[in-house]
Amino acid sequence: MTISQTEVTLEEFEAFDAVAPEGLHVELINGRVLVTPAPDGDHDENVMAIGDQVRAYDPELRMYQERGLVVPAYRAGRARVDGAVAPVGYFRGQPSWADPVGVLLVVEVTSGSQKDADIDRVDKRDAYAQAALPVYLLVDRHRGEVVVHWDPEGGRYQHSEKAVFGAKLRLPDPFGFDLDTSDLA
Repeated sequence: MTISQTEVTLEEFEAFDAVAPEGLHVELINGRVLVTPAPDGDHDENVMAIGDQVRAYDPELRMYQERGLVVPAYRAGRARVDGAVAPVGYFRGQPSWADPVGVLLVVEVTSGSQKDADIDRVDKRDAYAQAALPVYLLVDRHRGEVVVHWDPEGGRYQHSEKAVFGAKLRLPDPFGFDLDTSDLA
């Protein structure tokens, strides 16, 4: 749910984030404050299944769940990503809203309403491309598919591929392995 259709400043966002009730995700994407409920169990299992495959591919990588990232783009931004793949220890010593420069892949899993899903499909995709995050993986539970976007240039991802749940999806470099989507739902 979007609580504001008007742009807010970073300071206004930080004040709101500081008093937001536990169990709500508060983000600042393209100048708008977004508030969503905490994820359900299937949501968490999807992120964990992807994280397990990444770790099997490279034991030096980890899937960090519910990480806050600074996604500056053309407006100050703060995104609480469902999953962020980075080298072991990357987030040690980082603040709540971390610098995303060492993040190799961001994962979002759709939940809630169709409107919330559209935020993951468009708004967050564009914010992550503008922040030059190398790979964005979207588990779209509404459409029953997984979409990978990569090669950000000029604020847009240059490539994308998708696969229906149950099929394999090739992840681009720096991964280069086939993601098994059969456990995703």
